[in-house]
Amino acid sequence: MPNHFHGIVMITDGDVARRGTARRAPTMEQFGRPASGSVPTIIRSFKSAVTKRINQSRKTPGMRLWQRNYWEHIVRDEPELLHIREYIRNNPIHWKTDRLYSDK
Repeated sequence: MPNHFHGIVMITDGDVARRGTARRAPTMEQFGRPASGSVPTIIRSFKSAVTKRINQSRKTPGMRLWQRNYWEHIVRDEPELLHIREYIRNNPIHWKTDRLYSDK
């Protein structure tokens, strides 16, 4: 679907650089800035990198690409993960029924 996308961010314990060291859960840093490695930081970095590449390609520097926020959901178990993957896989099939669809 051209007006949005879905993704799954897998957070694992396999960071070789941190192995053997004490780890704390990423939390908010001073004055409400997201901590390095937190989901908000990952999403912000992704959106920034994609925006830069698309604007370079389109020759539209500084143009906004994303809505302000994003929706996140913590996947609790394997059956839920499989259900979400299936939803993502089948989502483009429903594009023609989206209220923003245009065949132009």
